[in-house]
Amino acid sequence: MVQSRLAGKCVVVIGGTSGIGHAIAIGLARAGANVVASSRQAVQVDAVAAEIEKEGRQTLRVTVDVAQRNSIQQLCESVLSTFGKVDVLVNCAGRTKRVPTIECDEETWNSIFDTNLTGTLRACQIFGEGMLERRSGRIINIASLSTFVAFHEVAAYGASKAAVGALTRSLAVEWAPYGVCVNAIAPGLFPTELNRALLDSPRGHELKMRTPMGRFGRAEELVSTAVYLADDASSFTSGQIIVVDGGFMASGVNQ
Repeated sequence: MVQSRLAGKCVVVIGGTSGIGHAIAIGLARAGANVVASSRQAVQVDAVAAEIEKEGRQTLRVTVDVAQRNSIQQLCESVLSTFGKVDVLVNCAGRTKRVPTIECDEETWNSIFDTNLTGTLRACQIFGEGMLERRSGRIINIASLSTFVAFHEVAAYGASKAAVGALTRSLAVEWAPYGVCVNAIAPGLFPTELNRALLDSPRGHELKMRTPMGRFGRAEELVSTAVYLADDASSFTSGQIIVVDGGFMASGVNQ
């Protein structure tokens, strides 16, 4: 990876202090960007900020709760007051709960949608406003294999991630005339705090066997895709959901 590829760019990674978001935040910093990685936990925000600074990049220590519009607005204002602009927004905040759909209460359903979908919308609206005014910007949403196929007892998560895909395409069409590219990355099976219990179970072993590469992904393997979507090299790429899955989607049901 070219160290200066994103030199001078300001990146905000919401949900950037753990799992996939953390890997992307550090990877974009290593590619030359100043990166603000934010989440609800101040201790985690501080720890990742220290990692970014070790890479020689600038950052901020600001928490955010995507369920609160004012919280996202405050994050945006803090970044703008320090860096003057936001070139790239990465939306990684997400949650899930494994439960039989017949037993999924509305509170659980709404909570998952509020984080995964509406939280993404809030961030796109708030950060997108400045991008539209500047007629320049990149937004990278995190979709999922669940955007395309169903998994057992995670209907709320799957429906929310399918909607993230639709939102990504809609914003891409609306904002392309203003120089703002909106894309998504759909990770395959990557062990994170959200899914580790599943992937450690017999069902997880089955999913691994259905992956042609015969293994789970490493979060670092998503970084080059994020760098591409954040870079000027992707200036004619918008409305795409790039799947990084070791061949899972191509394998078919009998693999």
